[in-house]
Amino acid sequence: MFYQLVRTFFFGLEAESAHELSLTALRSLPIPASNSSDPVLKQVVAGIDFPNPVGLAPGYDKNAEVVGPILKLGFGFTEVGTLTPRPQAGNPHPRLFRLTQDRGVINRMGFNNEGQAAAIERLKPLRKVPLPGPLGINIGANKDSEDRIADYSAGVAAMEPFADYLTINISSPNTPGLRALQDKDALDMLLSAALEQRKKATPVFLKVAPDLEPDDIDDIVDMAHKHALAAIIVSNTTISRPPLKSGDAGQAGGLSGAPLAPLALQRLRDFRKASGGKIPLVGVGGIESGEDAYERIRAGASLIQLYSALVYEGAGLPRRICRELAALLKADGFSNVAEAVGVE
Repeated sequence: MFYQLVRTFFFGLEAESAHELSLTALRSLPIPASNSSDPVLKQVVAGIDFPNPVGLAPGYDKNAEVVGPILKLGFGFTEVGTLTPRPQAGNPHPRLFRLTQDRGVINRMGFNNEGQAAAIERLKPLRKVPLPGPLGINIGANKDSEDRIADYSAGVAAMEPFADYLTINISSPNTPGLRALQDKDALDMLLSAALEQRKKATPVFLKVAPDLEPDDIDDIVDMAHKHALAAIIVSNTTISRPPLKSGDAGQAGGLSGAPLAPLALQRLRDFRKASGGKIPLVGVGGIESGEDAYERIRAGASLIQLYSALVYEGAGLPRRICRELAALLKADGFSNVAEAVGVE
């Protein structure tokens, strides 16, 4: 009930202004730490200890401003970014749209961020003490870069010292030509160059688009095996458009939230089948409840991430999902979330 009142206020603001105000609130307000996660939710993925499998997807905390407060909300991990080597303003405003009738969001932000150097200055003091959950850093290429592979290589070198894992994001629809890096030969070159920059074998995840053909999926899985990637994140926003009711449904950009859920779930199943369960998967897209999270886990996700659902459900969502997910696991006789991964 409380968030419904707060949401009325936030929804009275332009979407990006509301986002900035929420960041200010997290920086300013005291947030009590979440109770320890239920032991049934703890697991090790890619050699990393996760207190629970519910993470915040990148896009919210682009500049690593509120890592601590986010983890206090009950998330088991958080991922900052997307961070590019140089600061960039992103695409012109307006570029973020609520699809309230559909419980979705369309964005065409365009990797707006303050750059990796600014994030490093925030992360230096933060990483001097243990965090309550893993920190992922999502890296991308500048829109005007003449050599995008060099941008990813620079990002790995710069951000690895501060990351529990790194995510190579080649799946945003809002940077022209970026998704072409998902092609087999281009991806092979990118991963070869970028992974060479690691100094301590930090796990590297790959974030892919949901708008893929079967051959694309097989090629990406082949490259993930070849380069020993730690996980594949399925998936980013979609450029496709299912039937939508909201007034801004025709806006250009990537669609996320509830309308993305069926496609994201299918792509997760596709990657699970193509990989034979040998590569950990992170399920993203339209997850709003413990039931949604459990469905992705049973379909093959070791971890899940959410973002758009926070717009509609509020900051209490990660704790609620954890409670619901733990109850579902126990009801089906699982002693640990890892036992449920891929049982579908």
